[in-house]
Amino acid sequence: MARFTRVAGLVADKALGLPTRAVPYELREGVPTPMPDGVTLLANHYRPAGRDEPMPVVLIRVPYGRSGVYGQVFAAPLARRGFQVFMQATRGTFGSGGQFRPFTTERADGLATVDWLRKQSWCDGRIAMAGGSYFGHTQWAVAPYADPPLTCVAPHITSANMTDRLFYEHGVPQIQTALTWSASIGTQEQPGLLSGLPDPRARTRVRRALGKLPLQAVDVLVAGAAVPFWRDFVAHAEPGDTFWDQADHDGADLTRMPPVSTVTGWWDLFVAGNLADYTALRAAGVPARLVVGPWLHGEPGELRAILQSDAKWLDHHLNGGPAPEGAPVRVYLQQAKRWLEFDEWPPAAVREKDLHLSGEGGLKEKPDETSATSRFTYSPARPTPTVGGPMLQPPGKQADNRFIEERDDVLVFTGPVLDNDLDVVGPVNATVFARTSIPYADVFVRLCDVDPKGVSRNVVDGIQRLDPRTTAEAPGPDGVREIGVELFPTAYRFKAGHRLRVQVSGGAFPRYARNMGTAEPFGVATEGRDCAFEIFHDADHPSHIRVHVL
Repeated sequence: MARFTRVAGLVADKALGLPTRAVPYELREGVPTPMPDGVTLLANHYRPAGRDEPMPVVLIRVPYGRSGVYGQVFAAPLARRGFQVFMQATRGTFGSGGQFRPFTTERADGLATVDWLRKQSWCDGRIAMAGGSYFGHTQWAVAPYADPPLTCVAPHITSANMTDRLFYEHGVPQIQTALTWSASIGTQEQPGLLSGLPDPRARTRVRRALGKLPLQAVDVLVAGAAVPFWRDFVAHAEPGDTFWDQADHDGADLTRMPPVSTVTGWWDLFVAGNLADYTALRAAGVPARLVVGPWLHGEPGELRAILQSDAKWLDHHLNGGPAPEGAPVRVYLQQAKRWLEFDEWPPAAVREKDLHLSGEGGLKEKPDETSATSRFTYSPARPTPTVGGPMLQPPGKQADNRFIEERDDVLVFTGPVLDNDLDVVGPVNATVFARTSIPYADVFVRLCDVDPKGVSRNVVDGIQRLDPRTTAEAPGPDGVREIGVELFPTAYRFKAGHRLRVQVSGGAFPRYARNMGTAEPFGVATEGRDCAFEIFHDADHPSHIRVHVL
C-alpha cells in the first residue's frame, strides 16, 4: 500500500506540474484541536518521516474534507515537498464539532487553532497558511489579526470582502453562485457521495430551483433539507444588515499582514476582489505577488498554478529557498496568448479610453451633440437572461451573446471595425445616465468582442442596484440619475477586424436575482413590477464605458 501511495503521489505531482521528488511523510488522522467554546475540530497532520525537531507548519482550513480528494490535491503535494502540513476540517464539517455556519466562525476558530499549534512541541512557532476559495477566506479571517503575525499566506481565488464582492455584488444577490454552493455543501457528507466530487444531477436541480418563487426555501429542492448558508444568505440581504460584517476583512489593518502570494483567473468569480485586495496590500506596504491566468474558478490550469506557486512561496519563506523570479504581477493577455509582467496593478503603462454610447446603437469616442435617448422595459416576469461570465463552475467564460442581444429588453451599442489590435488591460468602468419608471431597478453593463462573422462574445460585465434606501446618486430634478457601474477587470486583446460592443439591460438572470421592482426582500418576493428605462447619451449626459489601453 505504501508503494502504491508513493507511485500515485509521483503521478499526481507530474500532473500538477510539480517536481517529481517525494519526501517520505507520516500522517496522523483525526488530530483533535480544542476551541475555547468547548467544540473540538479535527485535522490531518502530515510530517516528514524521521524528523523529530520542531518545524514550521502550513495550516490549511477547509470545509470540504480533510481527506479524500482535497487532502490528495492540497495537502499531500506539500507534504511530499517536505513541509509539515496541518489540514483541519472547519467547524461542523467532516467530524469537526459544532454547526457549519459559513464565514461566521472562521476568525475565532482560526486564531484559536494558530494559538494551539504554536504550543505544540513539533511546531517551531512559524505558521503559514495556504489554499484557495473558501480556504483562502479562512486565511483572510486570521492573517490580519494573528499575534505574532503569520510567516506568510497564499489566499488564492478569494476575496477579503465577501459581501459586496460576492454574495450581493454591488447590492445584487448572486443567487446562482449561492444556490450552487449551497447544494454542494448541503449534500457533501451524504452517504454514497464521493468526497470532493460533484453530484452530476445537482446542476439540473439548481437550474430548476432558480426559476421558482419565492426563493426562501429552494435549498430544500437542491439539498433535500435546509442549508444554513442559504437561509443566512436570504435572510441578511437587506440594506443596513450587519450580519455579514464578520465575513469581510478588507477593513482590517493590512499593515499587519504577512507576505502574500495570490493566484486567480480572468473568469474566476473572485477576480475583482482578488485584484482589489492586491492593490490594497501593496498600498499598505505588504510584500505581495499576483498571477492572473485565463481560468474559470477551480479549473485544472488554475489549480496547477496555485500549487506550483505555493511550493515556491512556502519554500522561500519557511526554508530559506530562492525568492520567486520575475515581476510581482504576471497576467495573461487573452486572445494574444502571451503573459505580461508589471510592477504594480493596475499597471502604470496604460491610458484611459472612453467609448460613448450613441444614438442608433453606435459606440463612439465622443458623445452625441444633440439630445438622444434609448429605451427598454425590464420585466421580472421574463427576466433578461445571461450566458458565460465569471462563474463558480462551468459553463462560464465566453459565450455567444447574439440571442440575448436580439431581445427587446437589451440595448446594444457597437463600435467601428478596429484597424489595429487593441489591448485592454486594467479596470473597466461604465457611467450610465438613466431615468427609471420606478425607484427599484438594476443596471447591467457588458462589454463584448464582435468578430468578423458577427459573433458577439462577452469579455467583462458588471451590475449595480438602484435602491432609494442606499443609492448615493439621487436623481436630479428631471429624474435622470448618473449611475456608476464597476465591471470586472481584464487583460484582453480585441483583434484588428473586430468591433467592441456594449450591452445595457436591467438584469442578468439566473446569475443574479431578478429585481422585482419593490422593497420586498428577494427571498420572499413573488410579485414584481416592470421598469421602463430611458438611457441618455448626449453631451450633457455622456453615458460611456471606460477602458485602459496598453
